[in-house]
Amino acid sequence: MSKILSIIKDPDPRLRKKSVELEKDNLKTEEFKTLCQDMMSTMQAKDGIGLAAPQIGQNIRLIAINIKDGAVCLINPKIKHASWSKEWDEEGCLSIPHTFGKVKRPKSITCTFLNLEGKKNKIRAKGLLARVIQHEIDHLDGILFIDKAKDIKRVREM
Repeated sequence: MSKILSIIKDPDPRLRKKSVELEKDNLKTEEFKTLCQDMMSTMQAKDGIGLAAPQIGQNIRLIAINIKDGAVCLINPKIKHASWSKEWDEEGCLSIPHTFGKVKRPKSITCTFLNLEGKKNKIRAKGLLARVIQHEIDHLDGILFIDKAKDIKRVREM
């Protein structure tokens, strides 16, 4: 049974640390598999479309994202190609509640990663999915969307 994890909020210094790559041996542990399940459950319970390990206090290169078929974890994700064409769009973040801003990002990307079995994988993404992957990888490098955003606005909690 997966559990809902606490999300770290800005200005917690753990959000600004560069995360370390995971060794393949780490992926085989029950503890790691449970962490992935908990991250995916947490993301969905908080109505997120992405969640990076630093947001739950883990300094590792692991992200959870929502795709058409449901939630998946990407281990050691790396953007291998980004389109020249970029677009501005609004972003928010579970670690910076009630705050939104426009961020300019490549429209499409190719990202390599390891899956839960430790196999190399590649995803080509465009639009919202490309944006989510880039946003979450930024978290792994200690970068928050507000570092890149313009027209930042805060909205009141309902």
